[in-house]
Amino acid sequence: MRRLGVAGLALALGLAVAGCGHRAAARAPEPVVTIKEVLVPVARACVPGDLPAAPAYPDTDAALRAAAEGPERYALVAAGRLLREARLAVLEPLVDACRRPPAAPGTAAPP
Repeated sequence: MRRLGVAGLALALGLAVAGCGHRAAARAPEPVVTIKEVLVPVARACVPGDLPAAPAYPDTDAALRAAAEGPERYALVAAGRLLREARLAVLEPLVDACRRPPAAPGTAAPP
């Protein structure tokens, strides 16, 4: 009886090992690796770092109230207008460039 127990144990162990070998042969197929390039728009700063600060405009409310006569006030307003026009000449092209969509890679930016 003891021999039957040892033989049965050996038979069960043999079947278990045979079953493991069978499963190792049936592997899953190797995964297919595909590389795709995805173009993602990147946020860019519209305002350059070297943009000068706004000038001190001479036609402030306090300066206009402190002006003695009309001609002095008009001179302050005219000076402020000249500074604003110069500032807008710098800012308008920057704003227009910010409103344009970014150029696609490999193409030239529109004028």
